[in-house]
Amino acid sequence: MSANMPPGELGNLLRYWRDVRGVSQLDLSLEAGISQRQISFIESGRSVPGRDTLLTLAQTLDVPLRERNALLLAAGYAPMYSEAPWSAQEMHGVVRALERVVRQHEPFPAIVMDRHWNVLMTNDAALRFFGRFIDMAAREGPRNMLHLMFDPHGMRPFVDDWESVARSLLQRVHRESVGHVVDDATRHLLDELLAYPNVPRDWNTHHAKNAAPTMPVIPMGFVSDGTALRYFSMVTTVGAPQNVAAQELRMECMFPADEETEARHLRLLDVKTQR
Repeated sequence: MSANMPPGELGNLLRYWRDVRGVSQLDLSLEAGISQRQISFIESGRSVPGRDTLLTLAQTLDVPLRERNALLLAAGYAPMYSEAPWSAQEMHGVVRALERVVRQHEPFPAIVMDRHWNVLMTNDAALRFFGRFIDMAAREGPRNMLHLMFDPHGMRPFVDDWESVARSLLQRVHRESVGHVVDDATRHLLDELLAYPNVPRDWNTHHAKNAAPTMPVIPMGFVSDGTALRYFSMVTTVGAPQNVAAQELRMECMFPADEETEARHLRLLDVKTQR
């Protein structure tokens, strides 16, 4: 076992991920092709699995790459997945692709964020759009999109039907968490959001309480000159990621939800020619 891990930590971690996925030892055994007896021995601390066996269990449980490294460390193995930052040389190809996509999305906002909704990259349209409502330069970095939407001194006063939008954003935090698991840092972020004025704690729920929508997406409105501009988002992740940073990146592109919004958006950003 790793000197940095307490005895039994591997068993506790494996049991934790089984509980998160709602999988019994028998179910995991059948899906992974590993005997239930061996899984029981691992969880009780009576045995340490081979590296390949442990990775098979992690793959079967859909454990995020960052947490797979933690499992490997707990078993006494070196981490397998690079945790280099998104700006590292090994991420150069992915970063260039993201830059190309956000640039091509002009004149509509596109934003690249990490797992905790911190902004890593934007196109000019995003800065210009939000800059029409608030002084973005006055906000200290790293900028966080959720804080921007919840802060009474941020975009909150300009969001149409803010309460509904805020609830839907909290639901998105749970739905879009890496591996569908809310980690400690995300829990801290949620606590910060719930500490803003007039944000009831019961908003922090996995389930929407809204009636069935009449549109295929839930639009988000921003009020400019007394009129709501309505947008919807498409969220893109990196396919088949092999390092932690790649798995945790998320790109959000905003699109006008109707032709009127598109026309007003182009006027708002003083775009002379439409695509």
